[in-house]
Amino acid sequence: MQFTEQHEALRQTVRNVVAKEINPHVEQWESQPPFPARQLFKKLGDLGLLGISKPEQYGGMGLDYSYNLVAGEEFGRAHCGGVPLAIGVQTDMATPALGRFGSEELCRQYLVPAIQGEMVAAIAVSEPGAGSDVANIKTRAVVQGDDYIINGSKMWITNSTQADWFCLLANTSDDARHKNKSLILVPRDAGGISVSSPLDKLGMRSSDTAQVFFDNVKVPRRNLIGMEGQGFMIQMIQFQEERMWGAANAIGGLETVIKATIEYTSEREAFGSRLIDNQVVHFRLAELQTELECLRALVYSTCEQYINGGNQQHLLQLASMCKLKAGRLAREITDSCLQYWGGMGYMWDNLVARSYRDSRLASIGGGADEVMLGIICKTLGIFPSRQ
Repeated sequence: MQFTEQHEALRQTVRNVVAKEINPHVEQWESQPPFPARQLFKKLGDLGLLGISKPEQYGGMGLDYSYNLVAGEEFGRAHCGGVPLAIGVQTDMATPALGRFGSEELCRQYLVPAIQGEMVAAIAVSEPGAGSDVANIKTRAVVQGDDYIINGSKMWITNSTQADWFCLLANTSDDARHKNKSLILVPRDAGGISVSSPLDKLGMRSSDTAQVFFDNVKVPRRNLIGMEGQGFMIQMIQFQEERMWGAANAIGGLETVIKATIEYTSEREAFGSRLIDNQVVHFRLAELQTELECLRALVYSTCEQYINGGNQQHLLQLASMCKLKAGRLAREITDSCLQYWGGMGYMWDNLVARSYRDSRLASIGGGADEVMLGIICKTLGIFPSRQ
């Protein structure tokens, strides 16, 4: 993929924002979560960073997805995973379906302020009994006149305690489980919505994640995103951008980890020489950087085919491969690098230790590794038949 001066200008803008508006506050946000989403998102919105690939008529830049990928990679250089995750939810998880399938009225009312950073968005798909198994959700939206009446609950919802609206997946009929779902935009101020206390997570400490309950919540049927019964399909399309963005975001973060480890092992001495002078150390770091470059090549290639309108089945395969490889490589790189930090790497506030905790989510959220492998097998035609 060829990057232009415009790509590089965007890259530098995001890198500057991370250095000036995020990293100086990470320690405070990690110890006293959550980070102030509205305050940060407004700054990002003023710079146009929340609508890079969104339509210009709604305040976006109207650029192709390669620019979004550049931004995702640079946000990954934040010294925590929680803030970039929340940004990714706003740009690539909760809003793509709205921007592509939402009505003019919905986009004006909710997408425009989300792009401006004046509203915080959340994606409400996962449930206590339906994480990676999206088709198994139980939340239901029943038609009552011109409204939907929604009942159910959603789990592990990022941005939920600060969200102004949710992109909600719910069952709207008794049809087959891949044909009975719809995406509905649910405002936070609709009556009957309650949010639990923030969940106590292993990592991603600076972002807010909670369970959301819907008790006879009434929203207009015009809040439907796309067509009724097409929610599962639309959400699968929305997952494509989420998985590419997540993989790109991992690249920036893992590159930061390797660089920090090179610097540390170049300064730290043991047994009369620098740690990095040991062949086992510098060979391993070279190998990890090589693996990271392979991931980068896969992500860039996938993005290029995506913006050029490649075969959808092949894109599904490639996006799933990006997600799978990013999650597994994150575990390998952070674990290997932490080892070279020794006791310092075991300290809670160490950059590599934080990445070790935060990046573990990559193999779980947005579809577990096993789900990605299942998708890849299906696209290869080697998925076992089920009786």
